[in-house]
Amino acid sequence: MPDVPHEVVEHVSWLIYARRYELNSRRRRLGCFRQALLVLVHLRKNETLAQVAAGFGVSTATAGRYVSETVGLLAERAPSLHEALRELSPKGFVLLDGTLTATDRIAADEPYCSMKHRRHGMNVQAVAAPDGTPLWFSRALPGRPHDLTAARAHGVIQACLSRQLLVLADRAHQGAGATVRTPHYRHHELPEDCQQYNRDHARLRAPGERAFALLKQWRILRKARCSTNRIGRTVAAIHAIEITWRSG
Repeated sequence: MPDVPHEVVEHVSWLIYARRYELNSRRRRLGCFRQALLVLVHLRKNETLAQVAAGFGVSTATAGRYVSETVGLLAERAPSLHEALRELSPKGFVLLDGTLTATDRIAADEPYCSMKHRRHGMNVQAVAAPDGTPLWFSRALPGRPHDLTAARAHGVIQACLSRQLLVLADRAHQGAGATVRTPHYRHHELPEDCQQYNRDHARLRAPGERAFALLKQWRILRKARCSTNRIGRTVAAIHAIEITWRSG
């Protein structure tokens, strides 16, 4: 059993039921609740499709279809960037950060190799509230591009500028301009006022680590075995689950 509340499993099972009713496909090997359990076990524990298939008494192909269908349903409910920023006050600020989701599927593919992390994976950007609550996760890009390049590609900087939202980011986003604020380089060689700025900046950014900590509690994102094309949808699906979890 995954360590998620019963209410979350029920919510996912109702989404599955609605999709089956829409497709007039209600007779399947597993009921809606057990399909929801299968998918949550796969995402939470990073068990292989063969393992969850054996545990639930279905074929590996059926388990794969269940996971693909449910992840798609959940990903549709994840907020877009503009939806996430819509309710924020222009006088406030948000936290911007990036992470690398490791994968074992593309060890020979250069575009997926991050020079910063010295490993292969997919780059995911996140916008979080000042208390660290994740507001939005980007789609996954190959790990080679710099965090600043990824943030610009997703339109994060322009979206925050249009709403006049202050953005606190790390040094990987240096040079973003607009409303983005990053720490100064060469901390120990700076004047005292710049050193104090860096300390204040670090203190305000510290809760932002919570956003990725919540994401990486789902072990499938610690080292994904799935196709790189599915990682973005998986991130969005997990974000939708976390929103349901918090609201419950």
